[in-house]
Order: sequence, then C-alpha cells, then structure tokens
Amino acid sequence: MSAAVVEGILETALYARDLDAAERFYRDVVGLDVITRVKDRHVFFRCGAGVLLVFNPDETVKPASPGALPVPAHGTNGVGHACFRLTRDGFDGMIARLAQAGVPIEADFEWPMGGRSIYFRDPAGNSLECAEPRIWGIE
Repeated sequence: MSAAVVEGILETALYARDLDAAERFYRDVVGLDVITRVKDRHVFFRCGAGVLLVFNPDETVKPASPGALPVPAHGTNGVGHACFRLTRDGFDGMIARLAQAGVPIEADFEWPMGGRSIYFRDPAGNSLECAEPRIWGIE
C-alpha cells in the first residue's frame, strides 16, 4: 500500500447566520466569486485554488434530505478564523477595499521571521487574515 500524501487544503468552512450579509461581504469586499448558493443553508466562493464555504450553522446540523448528497450533518457555532494568501503588492488594494466598506483593521504587522499580516472581521464576527505565505516559510 502506498503512503497517502496530503497536498493542501481544498476547502475551509466558516459559519454565519446571515448569509445575505456574508455573501455581500465575501463577494463585494473581499472580492471572491460565488460558486453556488442554497437558500439559507450555504454560500460557496472560489478562493484561488481552493474554496471558502460559508454555512448557516442552524442548517448544517440537520440531516441531509432524502435524495440529497450523503454529506453527514456537521457544523459548529461561534466564530472561526481563515487566512487568505496575499502578495506584498496586494495589501494596499485590500486595505483600500476594507476601508471603503467601513471594515476596521484590527492588526497590521510584520512577522519576526518575515511577511505581513492584516486582521479584520466579517459581519458574523469571524476573524479573517490576509498574509504573505512566507509567514509560514512558503514562497
């Protein structure tokens, strides 16, 4: 049997009860493209080579309806964290987008080992970060 090799993270999930606000924020402020939306259950976004899933936590704890894909009930309550990869040249544009939308930056700093991060929150209170990959030694 060959060893399994995990190649990266394909999707990240956050939770928000107000999917309309989440969709506007991630589409209009962060700049992600919507892949799909299912009423008040979820909205999914393309994020580079991955996908950001935003679920309504009240809906994802329910079992799948008959005939639906057999994805088990899952989810959580409370705020989470996601970090978006950003190049050094992308910070000014992202900071301007956040400022135009009235989204405050909670922190903006250089890591001791190199790389910049900014932190802010989505309408549901999730902690979001934009960072250069080199904060983790990734070029």
